[in-house]
Amino acid sequence: MRTSRTRTTRALGLTGAVAAAALLLAACGDDDTMSGMDHGGTPSATTTATATPSAFGNSGTFNDADVMFAQMMIPHHEQALEMAGLADGRAEDAGVKKIVAAIEKAQDPEIQKMKAWLRGWGEPESAGTHHGMAGMMSEQDMKDLAALKDEDFDRKFAELMIAHHEGAVEMAKTEQKDGGNAEAKALAGEVVTAQTAEITELRKILDRL
Repeated sequence: MRTSRTRTTRALGLTGAVAAAALLLAACGDDDTMSGMDHGGTPSATTTATATPSAFGNSGTFNDADVMFAQMMIPHHEQALEMAGLADGRAEDAGVKKIVAAIEKAQDPEIQKMKAWLRGWGEPESAGTHHGMAGMMSEQDMKDLAALKDEDFDRKFAELMIAHHEGAVEMAKTEQKDGGNAEAKALAGEVVTAQTAEITELRKILDRL
């Protein structure tokens, strides 16, 4: 009887030890899972929400002025690129060709950046109307420009692009004053600097044509 009771006690003790070990392993596993989620594992919902705006190039807060700046500057840039595209086979002046190249290099990436901001902000790409936007060319202006070549094209291009750039500078200065997003205001500053310099060059071109 003594031997039977001893065996039973040992068996119960062994069973309890196994159960305790299993519980300990489960707890460690939970800790590892939580650690993985906090330190390089599957990101939490809060982390994803924070990272998503950054992926769109949108850091910090924004306001209505930032949204309007992007929505208006996108079609403004698109028309500048359309005007620059007309220079191929029509422009003759080296200075005009240089400015065309600068416009094509700078403004398409800026369009993509502003579109990304609007997506990140949950705003539409278009404000719905472009009528009365500063510096925008009419359909007839574009047709007139397309009908010209060589020096006539260069002169008309310079005249129209000066007005177009002046409109962009005006819009960018409004963003600098009223905007709330640091990246949008920085881009506005770049527009002011670059396009003011190009206006100066275009006026020099007009003076010599």
